Amino acid sequence: MTTYPELWVLRHGETEWNAEERLQGHLDSALTPTGLAQARAQGDILAQAGVPKDARVLSSPSPRALRTAEIAVNTLGLPIETDPRLMEIDLGQWQGMTLAELRAGNPSIRAATDPHLWKFLAPGGETLGQMAARVEAFLDDLTCPSVLVTHGVTSRLLRCIVLGRARADLSSVPGGQGVVHHLRDGSATILTA
Repeated sequence: MTTYPELWVLRHGETEWNAEERLQGHLDSALTPTGLAQARAQGDILAQAGVPKDARVLSSPSPRALRTAEIAVNTLGLPIETDPRLMEIDLGQWQGMTLAELRAGNPSIRAATDPHLWKFLAPGGETLGQMAARVEAFLDDLTCPSVLVTHGVTSRLLRCIVLGRARADLSSVPGGQGVVHHLRDGSATILTA
């Protein structure tokens, strides 16, 4: 198993489209008041988490993730870098659709038992192999402790990789907005306010 530096992984705060159950992928919507509060809570968690002063902060360039990063890492006083490899799964033709719309037109989605893997079936979207390749390349480039601000599927996939789990085992790792996933020495802990 590959050894990775210590990581603190954040999912962006709740967005308007999250609240509407609308698929974002590479599209974007603004953080809700709840999402802003979640980002502030993540900042409180990071302030107590012992993040070293030489850590890097890397964020998806998506506005919802970058805004979360700006709020959450404010207390650390560290610069924020962006990396497109931290972007959410490209959902192709499904981006912008609500879950209800998608399920109505796709019986296979209604029947899917895994709450995440069906997203890799989007016409014109990213496959699990494609996404795993970009996330693995990102992780392989990390050389020091890092705070990562990303998205739901991306966060789960990168944690599967770091923890040595199967790439398709996304449901085996917890999600959550407003928390920080701390990864060190092959184990994971959820930090809460």
